[in-house]
Amino acid sequence: MESKIRHYSNMLKNREITCQELTEKYLAGIDTSNKDLNAYVTVTAEAAIEAAKKVDEKLSRGEEISQLEGIPMTLKDNISTKGIETTCCSKILEGYKPIYNATVWETLQAQGAVLLGKTNMDEFAMGSSSETSYYGGASNPHNINHVAGGSSGGVASAVGGNIAVYGLGSDTGGSIRQPASFCGIVGLKPTYGAVSRFGLIAYASSFDQIGPITTTVEDSAIVYDAISGYDKMDSTSQGRKGAPTMDTLKNDIKGMKIGIAREYLEGVRDDVRVCIEKACEVYKSLGAEIVYFNLPALKYALPVYYILACAEASSNLGRYDGIRYGYRTDAYKDVNEMICKTRSEGFGDEVKRRIMLGTYVLSAGYYDAYYKKAQNLRGSIVNAFKNAFKSCDVILAPTVPMTAFEKGNAISDPIETYLTDICTVPVNIAGLPGVSIPCGFSENGLPIGMQLIGNTFCESTILNAAWQYENAVGSEVFKASEYGVKL
Repeated sequence: MESKIRHYSNMLKNREITCQELTEKYLAGIDTSNKDLNAYVTVTAEAAIEAAKKVDEKLSRGEEISQLEGIPMTLKDNISTKGIETTCCSKILEGYKPIYNATVWETLQAQGAVLLGKTNMDEFAMGSSSETSYYGGASNPHNINHVAGGSSGGVASAVGGNIAVYGLGSDTGGSIRQPASFCGIVGLKPTYGAVSRFGLIAYASSFDQIGPITTTVEDSAIVYDAISGYDKMDSTSQGRKGAPTMDTLKNDIKGMKIGIAREYLEGVRDDVRVCIEKACEVYKSLGAEIVYFNLPALKYALPVYYILACAEASSNLGRYDGIRYGYRTDAYKDVNEMICKTRSEGFGDEVKRRIMLGTYVLSAGYYDAYYKKAQNLRGSIVNAFKNAFKSCDVILAPTVPMTAFEKGNAISDPIETYLTDICTVPVNIAGLPGVSIPCGFSENGLPIGMQLIGNTFCESTILNAAWQYENAVGSEVFKASEYGVKL
């Protein structure tokens, strides 16, 4: 599979197309396709054209440009962009324009990236379908009657629908990998601390991680190498360890041990299981060894995640009170009523549900029974993964136990929707890197994804293994949708 970023970068360098022409094609694609996809909530056309002109001026002077320079891209709407509305797709932040940039956007902007706009998401990243968005959910580019996934559904819809070359999302419990799986593209959740979280509007601070959503593994490696690094503005930042992932992307994987935890295959749909088994055969043909093992701690992952993430959310979202920024209720008698009515009117049902759950598990009398116990179990899950990596190099698992569900399911049965996170949340609990890549299609034509999980700061290992699979199967499973721009 050819890197889309490299393809467009070469076109720019060879003067086959100007950056302004490329950008205008993507803006035209948004005009045409976004009414079906609802991927973008804000389009920054003027700023994109201005950025493109600067790249063209640089090229006209005969100057070299970097790989990401002039490439049209998008950001999830919870990544701060100075002077550009950043709402987390919530009514409570309607009209909010940050006065600073997130570090990841500062980094990409310095490399000449062209921002097409901000993309749709579940409100405050709470959801698995993008349908909790104040602006309505993003559609799946393979079938617009199905969801794009969540919470980074807008980015996945835009990239999968060819109206952005790549995008950055955030992954708290699978919010990059799950929509990437649903939309048939690549989503990388880096190791916790590898990419700066400064400027990412927090949902659950010990889980949140920014990462790329792309159409190919090589593109994910290019973007990851660009945005990873130590940032003094983020107290949890550690930066990338070792050489750039592009340096080791095409290494032979003969002898690599790929582990499969039996628990990951419990309860997954038959068509998903078949695709995972076929992927194992591909890896065997490449010389890898498949190792089966038990990981019983996985059964605690979902309750641990929802207790801890909701507890952190109840703390993080306490700052939205109508006093400093965002939405404020119109009529109130005093400050207490103003705060109460602002939050009641400004937050959606799913956000309220998680705030209340988080407040409950942190309250006196329940802290030890729930929050403290969940933290102890988190340590057990971390140790279980450490032990697993003593016997294998990477772990292969389904990304989601199913394909993209029809619109409306998440709203009618939110608890059932939480179960779609069962394969992704363990990675966030343990702070590990994971990449979702397409591995087949269901009978109704919807993509199926698998994830490769690595030990901490082993992005190069999982991306190399992912690239080898992608190179072996090619367009058989990496199929673009019919929407958007094609060059």
